[in-house]
Amino acid sequence: MPFWGKVLGTLFGFMFGRIPGAVLGFFIGHLFDKGYSQDFNQMGGFSRFFTSQDELKSQAIFFHALFSVMGHVAKVDGQVTNEEIRMASSLMDQMDLQGDIRKEAQQAFREGKSPDFPVTDILNEFKTSCHGRRDVLQVFLEILIQAAFADGKLDPKEQQLLERVADKLGFKQHEFLYLLSMYEAEVRFRQAQHGRHGGQQRQRKQSAYTQQQSLADAYKILGINKADDAKQIKKAYRKLMSEHHPDKLVSKGLPKQAIEIAKAKAQDIQAAYEMVKQEKGFK
Repeated sequence: MPFWGKVLGTLFGFMFGRIPGAVLGFFIGHLFDKGYSQDFNQMGGFSRFFTSQDELKSQAIFFHALFSVMGHVAKVDGQVTNEEIRMASSLMDQMDLQGDIRKEAQQAFREGKSPDFPVTDILNEFKTSCHGRRDVLQVFLEILIQAAFADGKLDPKEQQLLERVADKLGFKQHEFLYLLSMYEAEVRFRQAQHGRHGGQQRQRKQSAYTQQQSLADAYKILGINKADDAKQIKKAYRKLMSEHHPDKLVSKGLPKQAIEIAKAKAQDIQAAYEMVKQEKGFK
């Protein structure tokens, strides 16, 4: 892999900005080494989505980190399944990644499958590029959890790697486990919600998932207990909605192309809140 971009970027950055300049120069040099510099002036590759070089730098790092780490998680159990490949493609569809930008995302996914993939370096670079903003880091981790469940289960090696990813991003183990259980609850809850609005055949398929189970998952999604009062429930709901508010996430650096995923999660939170509110009998 080319390295002169990082070397020269670090040296020049240090000359003009000492340590902070060296760090910034290293990241910019890394982008050149990775090939993102090929069309800086023509706004090609990942950069065609962005309107400024600062936006280009941070969001190109987001996309590369997301799909390369996703590839790494998919490969860690020994084999990348068709379901995992379809999940990556589905995410690219949700983000409306087309043409060259999609090819670069696919290449990043392939890079992640390499045995010597530098996952720690990639995560550190990503965390720095978004200034450690926790809500952006959380959406990033939630997308990886979603991708890891592509084949319907979470392999122990996949979970170990995701725990390592979460740790590098600054999440404690109990926080990661909460996000994991929250996603599993969301999947069941979302399927049940769609089943209730679907035809009779779909409703029969969902019959094993009872109203009580649905309500229990609604509590998990909101991160609350059945004994919590209306004030506590509303506080938890508002916090979650604030963390997944599209405009807020965009302002903090989440690429607009990833917002649809945050919107889907916000819809689950809203539906779970409405169910709990109805069960508790408050407005």
